[in-house]
Amino acid sequence: MSNILEINLDNAAYGGDTIGRLPDGRAVFVPFGIPGETVRIQIVLDKKKFARGELIEVLDPSPSRISARCAHFLDCGGCHYQHIAYDQQLLIKEKVLRDQLERIGRLVSPPIEPVVPSPNKFGYRNQVKFHISQSGKPGFYRANKNGILEISECHLPEIPLADIWHLLEIDPESGLSALGLRLGIQDDILVTLESKGHFAAEFDIEDLPVSVVHVSPGHTEVLAGSEYTIMQVKDRQFRVSGGSFFQVNTPLAGYMVDEIESALPVDPGLVLELYSGVGLFSAFLASRAEKLISIEASERAAEDFVHNLDDFNNVDLYQGPVEDILPELVVEPDVVLVDPPRTGLPKKVIHSLISMQPSLLIYISCDPATLARDSKLLIEAGFTVQKFIPFDFFPQTYHIETLSIWSR
Repeated sequence: MSNILEINLDNAAYGGDTIGRLPDGRAVFVPFGIPGETVRIQIVLDKKKFARGELIEVLDPSPSRISARCAHFLDCGGCHYQHIAYDQQLLIKEKVLRDQLERIGRLVSPPIEPVVPSPNKFGYRNQVKFHISQSGKPGFYRANKNGILEISECHLPEIPLADIWHLLEIDPESGLSALGLRLGIQDDILVTLESKGHFAAEFDIEDLPVSVVHVSPGHTEVLAGSEYTIMQVKDRQFRVSGGSFFQVNTPLAGYMVDEIESALPVDPGLVLELYSGVGLFSAFLASRAEKLISIEASERAAEDFVHNLDDFNNVDLYQGPVEDILPELVVEPDVVLVDPPRTGLPKKVIHSLISMQPSLLIYISCDPATLARDSKLLIEAGFTVQKFIPFDFFPQTYHIETLSIWSR
């Protein structure tokens, strides 16, 4: 078989690739295609059960194919869909979510609502994280995962971040591995410098209106200004320290809060929240619940949580790994909200939730594959899914955030 072929692209895969078929029936994964296109590819990886192809030429382009905005697209691993019109991006993400739920989760006709679009297709990120090249330049991992691509432009951060990141001077001998920027509600910017150990060089911020925090394992040092910034979702403000996680698309975070609040019963009773972070969803849960019990592993995020929910007297926070704390809790929650990392829920956590028998489970997922895996276990345990609501927190990328509502 020649390693240069013409194929039809049939579907989109989770991870950004499109899928076609080789003459022998094997799947071939091709980046930067669009389902429905006919393309010429070169086989770059040939395995027994599948292959990977590099796009050489689009022979019959999709009507949804557009010119990418960024000069680094195709080389940079930060974006995957800039060549696709936005309305088609949403349809692709909905189809990918459906495929994962049906194929991995074995769900039949899963109740998926249309993807909630982002108000901003570019310039939507309130936070961005750059990796540092050997020459001290900010960049992202290359699309082929082969090292860091130094960049001169990026169109995903909000404008104040886009205007300032390239002005930061980094000593290549500093030992920094990453540089993060987060934009607060007063257009204040928190710069987080990450290293695996000691930060050995000065960081020049002369005349730049930023705060700077150095974060290394087990250590945080404020180099300039404040150690946190203030974020706002709906009418609620949150302190977020350097290194703490916060949703990067502020308007969509508000839309998700609206959906969570509408799913709650009039009297939620006892609410259990796992992976609470700095308390973004916790604050809105606490305002409705008789009692809120939250668990968060990160010590830094837990400190922010305590500050952010200081005005509530019906909240208990446990700081530590969820899989260690949850089995020791003797509670019978009426409502459970979980917001795990991409790895999804550990089996130990799922078994604990099943034994607690909540009447309502709200599951926020950032990975459709692990959501599908966990959905299968929940259904086997007697839970019924009411709906899946995908949110496009990350336009121009393959990432999908999904809110699912379960009853029992």
